[in-house]
Amino acid sequence: MFRHTVLASLLTLVPLCAAAQGGTPEQRIEQARRQAAAGHIPVSLLDGKVAEGRAKGVPMDRIASVVERRLVSLGHARDAMARAASGGVRAEDLSVGADALDAGVNATVLGTLAGSAPADRRAVAIAVLTQLVREGDPQDRALKSVQDALGRGADALRSLPATEAAERESHGGRGSDGGSSSGHGSSGSSGGSGSSGSSGHGSGSSGSGSSGGSGKHGGGGPPPSVPSPGGNPDRDHGGKGRSGGGHGGGHGEKP
Repeated sequence: MFRHTVLASLLTLVPLCAAAQGGTPEQRIEQARRQAAAGHIPVSLLDGKVAEGRAKGVPMDRIASVVERRLVSLGHARDAMARAASGGVRAEDLSVGADALDAGVNATVLGTLAGSAPADRRAVAIAVLTQLVREGDPQDRALKSVQDALGRGADALRSLPATEAAERESHGGRGSDGGSSSGHGSSGSSGGSGSSGSSGHGSGSSGSGSSGGSGKHGGGGPPPSVPSPGGNPDRDHGGKGRSGGGHGGGHGEKP
């Protein structure tokens, strides 16, 4: 355990030292690649950043900095997940795990989800967790939502960001765990149209919160593909009760 901790520390410090001591961008990138291989981190996860930066015409010194920072994030993700995930951590798990940490997800939360998610759905679960946190959900609540969705099946997991977005919309951005919608109280009914325990009017609308006068909202459908971390579900504003899911952006830090 002590040797593992020391290695993790070295993976964090060496790229920073290499940058501080100078060297060409190519030398810095090669140093990062060697450290990744020594730490059992797939070098392809760094090579992908290099190829992406070159394709976009990004200066090599900037690419080297991105690679060095990515190595640090990948090392932290490996440490957070390796202690909990059975059967090893795959390259795609490490990639989305690094994205999660970069988005502010706590290492303990990441490790908990990595340990509870089936291996074939771990990467998707972590990506969904990251999106929920970026959308403003508290981490403990986002973790529970993802774990609950895992228990309901793959479709529930994929549609979770859209469902959560619809919940936030219907509660005036406060999430689905209670509270009144903005501009109106959370009385049992309003004007005879709301159902018990729900607000009778939607946030920011001039009429009732959902079509047909009901205080309930419709759930968002599953997005066409798995939302990437950093993606923002498209929202249908104006007091409507239904919100559709959208696609997210790319993974990780872009050169």
